[in-house]
Order: sequence, then structure tokens, then C-alpha cells
Amino acid sequence: MDADVFAALANPLRLEVFRLLIGVVPDGLPAGQIAQRLEVPASTLSTHLAQLERAGLLKSWREQQRIVYAVDSEGTRNLVGFLVNDCCGGQPELCGYGAARKPKKAKRARV
Repeated sequence: MDADVFAALANPLRLEVFRLLIGVVPDGLPAGQIAQRLEVPASTLSTHLAQLERAGLLKSWREQQRIVYAVDSEGTRNLVGFLVNDCCGGQPELCGYGAARKPKKAKRARV
């Protein structure tokens, strides 16, 4: 695993961008909307988006005059795989990740 991936996520703003884009997978968001949602100047944001893209965590494409950014699924899968293998010795169940995680059932209110 390349140290650039961890360096990219070590910055609080880049981590916030990554978390925002994880929430809109697979569609992504235009750079301007990311800047608005995070209340960051576009000029500041562009450097951070570029670093996340260089680290393989984001991908971008042009839609007319906008640049849209989204999570790079392969890069993110590589990161998660590395963490699970490194932390859990290749046995994700040791870290609480089974083969298929079932969503927790909501508790019903007692009447």
C-alpha cells in the first residue's frame, strides 16, 4: 500500500471530502458543490481534490463545464483490503467483518 493514500487521508479537509463522496457513491459531486457543502473556497479545494485523485481514492470526469469527483471504487477497495489484511491477518471476522454483514435490526418500541 502506497503511503500517499494515508498521507492524503491524514489531512482533515481531505478526509472530510472523502467521507462526503463516500455518501454519494457512485454519482459523485461537482467540485463547486463539494466546496459549497464543506464551506471551503474552490481554490483551496482543488489542491486537495488533486491529491486525493493522485492517491487513487478519487476519480474525476468532465460534464460540460463542470468537473465531477467521485470515489474511485478500486482504490478504496484496495485501501480497505489492506487495512483488513494488515489488521486482521487476512481474517476479517477477527476485526468484526464477516463475509456478509447483516444490517442491525431496529429495536421495536414496547407498548
